[in-house]
Amino acid sequence: MNPEAALTTETPPPAGSRPIRVALLGNPNTGKSTLFNRLCGLRQRTSNFPGTTQEVHLGLMRGERGERGQPTRAGRIELIDMPGVYSLALDRGESHVCQRLLDGSGAGGLRGTPDAVCVVTDATNLPRNLALVVEAIHFGLPVVMVINMLDEARRRGIHADERQLAASLGCPVFLCSARTGEGLDALRSALGSITAPSPPAQPPPCGSDPEQIERWVERLCIRVGVCEDRPGADRLTDRIDAVLTHPLFGLIVFAMVMGALFYATFKLATYPMDWISVIFTHLGGFLEGVMPAGVIRDLLARGVVSGVGATVVFLPQICLLFFLISVLEGTGYLARAALLMDRALRPFGLSGHAFVPLLSAHACAIPAIMAARGVPDPRDRLATILVAPFMSCSARIPVYVLLTVLLFPGAPGLQALAFAGCYALGIAAGIFSALLARRTILRGGAQPLAIELPPYRVPSLRTSLLIAWDRGVLFLRNAGTMILAIAVVLWWLGSFPIVEPPPEALEMREQAATQADPALARSLLTRADQIQTSDAARRSFIGRIGAGVEPVFRPLGYDRQLTIGVLASFAAREVFVSTMAIVATGRQDVQEQGVFEALSTATRDDGRTPVFNRATNWSLLVYYVLAMQCLPTLVVTTRQTGSWKWAGVQLAWMLSLAYVAAMVTYRVASALG
Repeated sequence: MNPEAALTTETPPPAGSRPIRVALLGNPNTGKSTLFNRLCGLRQRTSNFPGTTQEVHLGLMRGERGERGQPTRAGRIELIDMPGVYSLALDRGESHVCQRLLDGSGAGGLRGTPDAVCVVTDATNLPRNLALVVEAIHFGLPVVMVINMLDEARRRGIHADERQLAASLGCPVFLCSARTGEGLDALRSALGSITAPSPPAQPPPCGSDPEQIERWVERLCIRVGVCEDRPGADRLTDRIDAVLTHPLFGLIVFAMVMGALFYATFKLATYPMDWISVIFTHLGGFLEGVMPAGVIRDLLARGVVSGVGATVVFLPQICLLFFLISVLEGTGYLARAALLMDRALRPFGLSGHAFVPLLSAHACAIPAIMAARGVPDPRDRLATILVAPFMSCSARIPVYVLLTVLLFPGAPGLQALAFAGCYALGIAAGIFSALLARRTILRGGAQPLAIELPPYRVPSLRTSLLIAWDRGVLFLRNAGTMILAIAVVLWWLGSFPIVEPPPEALEMREQAATQADPALARSLLTRADQIQTSDAARRSFIGRIGAGVEPVFRPLGYDRQLTIGVLASFAAREVFVSTMAIVATGRQDVQEQGVFEALSTATRDDGRTPVFNRATNWSLLVYYVLAMQCLPTLVVTTRQTGSWKWAGVQLAWMLSLAYVAAMVTYRVASALG
């Protein structure tokens, strides 16, 4: 049977009818979402683990057009990217989502059954994937089978007779590679003209018994000639896995990989960070030079440029970090890390299922908490939700970078080590908190992880670059909205009310005017400016707020200015740097010095003590690793747990732990000098 025999041209529908709706179904690691992105031109972010996402995503694919160039119904195809599942019969959240969508009961806000199902399979592992094709056929919808990863199958010498396969299943079968784009044109033109399936030559079992389906799939694979000419690749994979998943050597490799990742993030990002710093330096200086003195100039040069520039300078490190993580994921290594972490997490009441959301929490805790729905055990799921915010998210990166650079200037190796230590501390705090919860309020043992290890692959640099681009755009969008708004508000609070200079500053200016020695006159004027700046900062609105709350944070080593930075971080952690650039530097010209230099020389209200001394820097690092400073995360926790009680527990525990740990760190660091 020809693979396209079951496809017929459909008559264009009347104008205004809805597009053809095709559901994409497939196991994890089959490249389903990569195919979705290729066909729709979108960049849907997924991970190679079961249970990572339980939402459905829609994308419009432009296909065929009529004689006058107008899109036909077959030319307006809506693809539904469903969660990756191993079987529709499993009692898992992602399986339930797919079942509800295929039987018409609704999922992801969609109603009604799709017009067809496109089952994406892995050409290198067809026997496992064919069971899901059989399950999809049982729903009675038109089915198209896509054999993806054709390039990898050729490399490994794996092949199958797709025509015989199409005849046996009674549905069209297409060969393609979503990674390279091979075969996508034929698939794109065919998806809009799917009709009811043809009667299969060898009907699959009518029931959903896994054993019956498995035996039928085995016979089918023999019949269609699924074979591998070079099985040695599997033996090599097994030997590599024996090292990477070893209880001891695997952990050593994991630590080395993460250390190299953080070192590269610091070392390689130095150059673009310097370029960005220079750009904002000249921009601030340009505004100072061309605009007349006044409130508007101060707002733009010292509020907008200083605030946003102090945050945007960290863009290269954020993009590079996510690029490297994506490369690691593309190789298949992170799935091995999940299996390795299952052994490490189970003694603490968590399973390898928790590794998926905890890993994604290093991007943002919100999608991580939502991904925790894929954890089967309810107590394990709740424990994962509660500890996910301990993982260092991307919003903390600017704070970590600032403090590690101030602690170890000119030493990228030590900076990377301290940076990695922040991530390790967050992970350790999360594991300890999970253990405490599972021994008290969430008693119970963790379920072991069952996961399929994907084959090792050459990562797609295009995909990794697009992921880094998306994270960078998201960061810049925040810098252009929330961070900009906060910077303007902080500048206003720090600039008003306008007060008269203190008598001491006026007296020094008078002395400078009568001095014959130019050097002494400049020294007196500099000191007068410092006194006036410090006095204005104390008497400003934000100075009064900081002075009122400072006693709470004084045991942690924070002064009025750092207290303001910590309070502003509850809106968004990443604004800490821009807040300090505005508050701690006062009226100093940040653009001339650069962000790091200006903050490293900023002084407290006494004009002598540095704002960022070493003990305070260590205390701040610990506090920002452990503190809950993300209100949207608390809202998502409430929605996922169904109660504000758990969000309250999460907030109270994280803030208390952060406060105590930061205070102890400050005392120890001060004692050690």
